Amino acid sequence: MKIPTVYRSALAFVALIPAALSSCTWDGNFTIFGYTTYPNYDTSIHTVRVPIFKNVTIYRGMEFDLTRAVIRTIEARTPYKVVSAESSADTELIGTIAAMDKGVINRNQQNEVREAQTTLAVDIIWRDLRPGHEGDILSRPRKSPGEPIPPPPIVPPGTPPPQPTVRIFSTGDFVPEVGGSITTAQLQNVNRLAIQVVDMMEKPW
Repeated sequence: MKIPTVYRSALAFVALIPAALSSCTWDGNFTIFGYTTYPNYDTSIHTVRVPIFKNVTIYRGMEFDLTRAVIRTIEARTPYKVVSAESSADTELIGTIAAMDKGVINRNQQNEVREAQTTLAVDIIWRDLRPGHEGDILSRPRKSPGEPIPPPPIVPPGTPPPQPTVRIFSTGDFVPEVGGSITTAQLQNVNRLAIQVVDMMEKPW
């Protein structure tokens, strides 16, 4: 039976794949048509130190919940190992809870809160601690395609430049009529913001 030309070309291409692979070092990943199996994170980094987040708001105790959530999410979704604050590490993730606000979305006929929303703002710095990279900042604000990188801030001579923090926001909703409270909304804030922190640790596209 005669094999069509298109099939013969495809078979020839498949036959060349082992030869091409044998001539190079393969690490188990590949890229094809713009898609890749390479990890989303920098695999030269192995450990992250996460001190307890600072909290400058009146909502005390939330810094412990957020730190635990960030550590849990890093270990669940990244190849990195979180070490104690006293241990040496490749990088350090520092966070500050900058603001926590509550706003009313809807009220009932008795002017009672029917639905409300909380907004949590956290400033993040992810620093490189590896020899030769000390002080390098790994956390960078994400920008839309084609958007220019903003210039560094202007500071007076002799003044150290401000820490290049990345501010991340999360929101949480609660409905008192069905048993929701500001505590449940804060839990939403913490869990959602932990995911955003870990997303920020991915390599740029």
